[in-house]
Amino acid sequence: MLLVQQLSALPSWWWVLLLIPAFWLASRHPLGFIGVFLLGGVLWASLRADLILRDELPLALEGQDITVEGMIADLPRTTEFGWRTVFEVQRATREDQTVTIPRRILLSVGNSHPKPSTGEHWRYTVRLRRPHGFQNPGGFDYEAHLLRNRIRARGYVRDTPGPTRLSPAGAAYAVNQLREHIGTRMRGLIGSDDQASVVVALANGDTGAVTGAQWEIYRRTGTLHLVAISGLHISLVAGIAFFFMRWLWSLPATTLLRVPAPVAGAVGGLLAASVYAALAGFVIPTQRALLMLAVALGAVVLRRRYSASQLLAAAMLGVLLFDPLSVGAAGFWLSFSAVAVIIYIVHGEGGRASWWRKWGYLQWAIAIGLAPLTLALFQQVSLVAPVANLIAVPLFDLLAVPLTLIGLATLEWLPDLIPGTCFRAAAWLLAQLWPLLEWLASQDFAIWTQPTPPAWALGFAVVGIALLLAPRGWPARWLGVVWLTPMLVVRAPAPATGEVWLTLLDVGQGLAAVVRTQRHTMVFDTGPRFSSDFDAGSAVIVPYLRHVGVDRINTLVVSHGDNDHIGGTESLRSEMAVDEILSSVPDRIDGAHTCAAGQQWAHDGVTFEMLNPRPEEASRHNNASCVMRIAGAHGAILLTGDIEARTERRLVREHGAQIGADVLVVPHHGSKTSSSDGFLRTVNPRWALLPVGYGNRFRHPHPSVLARYAKYGIEVDDTASAGALEIRLDAQGVERSRYRERARRYWFSGTARAQP
Repeated sequence: MLLVQQLSALPSWWWVLLLIPAFWLASRHPLGFIGVFLLGGVLWASLRADLILRDELPLALEGQDITVEGMIADLPRTTEFGWRTVFEVQRATREDQTVTIPRRILLSVGNSHPKPSTGEHWRYTVRLRRPHGFQNPGGFDYEAHLLRNRIRARGYVRDTPGPTRLSPAGAAYAVNQLREHIGTRMRGLIGSDDQASVVVALANGDTGAVTGAQWEIYRRTGTLHLVAISGLHISLVAGIAFFFMRWLWSLPATTLLRVPAPVAGAVGGLLAASVYAALAGFVIPTQRALLMLAVALGAVVLRRRYSASQLLAAAMLGVLLFDPLSVGAAGFWLSFSAVAVIIYIVHGEGGRASWWRKWGYLQWAIAIGLAPLTLALFQQVSLVAPVANLIAVPLFDLLAVPLTLIGLATLEWLPDLIPGTCFRAAAWLLAQLWPLLEWLASQDFAIWTQPTPPAWALGFAVVGIALLLAPRGWPARWLGVVWLTPMLVVRAPAPATGEVWLTLLDVGQGLAAVVRTQRHTMVFDTGPRFSSDFDAGSAVIVPYLRHVGVDRINTLVVSHGDNDHIGGTESLRSEMAVDEILSSVPDRIDGAHTCAAGQQWAHDGVTFEMLNPRPEEASRHNNASCVMRIAGAHGAILLTGDIEARTERRLVREHGAQIGADVLVVPHHGSKTSSSDGFLRTVNPRWALLPVGYGNRFRHPHPSVLARYAKYGIEVDDTASAGALEIRLDAQGVERSRYRERARRYWFSGTARAQP
């Protein structure tokens, strides 16, 4: 199943014929079943993926007004601009003609419209587009995320005609309705407490109200797993229910003559865990915990014994049979790996150490055991996680979660004073923990950042972890450090002296470029800010820089003040050290200096020269954009911001052929007011790179601009269709790489290149 997720196209169904010889081999030798299982996993994952991909939005309907009728299928999430929710389509029409669109779509509903509730039946007029996310090295694959959630189109609700509620909530989405009801009641009882959103998440799994700042603290301290309903919480609920039901069943002695108390306790524990997992929406950690509990408690009912590794294997098999695409989710690997480390540690535990020493050792073991995986997934590891979890886990699972559960159990049966007191007490406890988490997160050493290790180094690291965590008495445990060394010392490739590597990142309708020399990194523009919690700086640029092993920006250039160029600046600076900032709007960025024509510097045999704006220019408009020419031993690059024809003509007049470049980042995203004939003739690039968003509302690039590039024989490429565009000016000439082609997966949307 993991193999399928690496493919650029799903395998042909003719592969099913290989099952015949595989079964024949298995009948002659048990090892032949390895082939049967391998083919079975490939075919099952391919079948599920193919069924989802077939439910697609026709290209002809992208951006068109479509009337849809259907149900609100999930809890609406509040955003800055309204709400976002999963919508189950029952009927769709376009100009009174029935059309076929995906069954599950992700809709944004504006503040001007009534807030929907789970299970309600609505009629909306929407505009949709196919799943399309940013594609960059080291970045989050939003298209894969939508695929795993069976969402094959996303869009927004139009203002006219307005939405119509066709019927109130029915019983079709009873579980999600209950989750929404619980959240509403709890918020009313807790009030405006800062930790209210976390307490609600512990009760119904809804993390929508947890702020970006809170997520950042939990991420830096390695305590993310405690927020919402985790596998640990599911196990806690099952344990409480098991012992309570066993005690309750034992009260009348006659019941024991029919069913033993442990069997009754096992049934009660599994039912309680199932209800709690349902409140979490059956996310992967709860699936794993519930399946493990089902096997373990089922063994109690059947009077059989299973080892912990058998329980873990059975849970993994169950999760993958139920949802084979979950193998592509980070949560799948983190969840199962954490349990595997715990089993490995507990299995080899010996001695008579006190419980608190064992608890502390377990936290360090989990942190060490998951380090290779977290480096591979996120390029960083929390070094303060063992300390944070040492205190946070008992506080959450022994105090906050039980209080939340008591409040939840009494919410509809007792006066509001009792559940309200429980919820507020849980919030108070979390508030006492919060200063410690904030302090730990603020430490410079809190996060260790490392470029993504190669696969072979990760394999070595797993062996090293197994040695380091082996039981006492195991020979040569110290050799684990040697096996870990490649993961720690292997570095991503870097340019040689005189070489220039340019990466034009895919940030949608905006500009963000990274220019690297041997020991110098420059970021030119930081892309757009989409909301208070999401911008290109933290979502795209920082993950890319970590992926390639850059932990410091030497020069940050913000060409001008439009959101699509300056939007990610603050979040980028908060997560990455920056030595110098140049901008045409220095008053909008703390510590920035003015960029001006004539500024020049050199690093590693590469010259950086600012061509615009002129020192006397105080304009904030597009033509005041910083323009930079970068020249190395093997070619030159011209970065132009949003300049228009007037500034292009001045650059030609003042500099002539000196602005020539092999690679041109197209001015103003291909607007018809830029890329004038004289400018293109003078620059005479081999490649023109377009930083544009998929289906952008400005309709960039303009057809007349593309026609001009074609007239001069300049090859054009764009980030909307290519993802990140990587250019290397080295001894081999100008080498170009399109990320969507280099890292192609079967779920990538098939967008064509911009053509005149």
